[in-house]
Amino acid sequence: MEQIARLPFGLAALTLFGIVMLRANATYWAGRAVAAGGRHTRLARQLDSPPMRRAEAIIARWGAPAVALCFLTVGIQTAVNATAGLGRMPLRRYLPAVVIGSVLWAVLYATVGLAALEAWLAATAGSPVGIAVVVLLAVAVVVGIVLAKRRRQRDQASA
Repeated sequence: MEQIARLPFGLAALTLFGIVMLRANATYWAGRAVAAGGRHTRLARQLDSPPMRRAEAIIARWGAPAVALCFLTVGIQTAVNATAGLGRMPLRRYLPAVVIGSVLWAVLYATVGLAALEAWLAATAGSPVGIAVVVLLAVAVVVGIVLAKRRRQRDQASA
């Protein structure tokens, strides 16, 4: 990642785009393979069940926005792309969505992500500014996690 951080913005973004396109499409096709292989096992009845057919129809129709937007999150990209594959989302919907999401991800990481990496590298080199940035990022992450946990607990208590 350090080598990518040293590239000009356009080249860094293009490199990151290529990486995420490969990863996302590999995950999608792995999901497709599992769905196809599962149809030759005892799972066939579940994979061809009415609820699964409805889920596949929903993914086919509404999955594209989920695929595109999952790239703006942390931790669910693999699950969304695998689900798109498992649900046999049509390529005519998946490919535009994964391209849009990959562009968003590449631009985000080529700007904010690489800046965070550079701040981390500066902090490890002993820069007071770098240390401050890393500490602020860590505090922001912790605050976000705590607020999300409190919100979940509040929602569960009111349900």
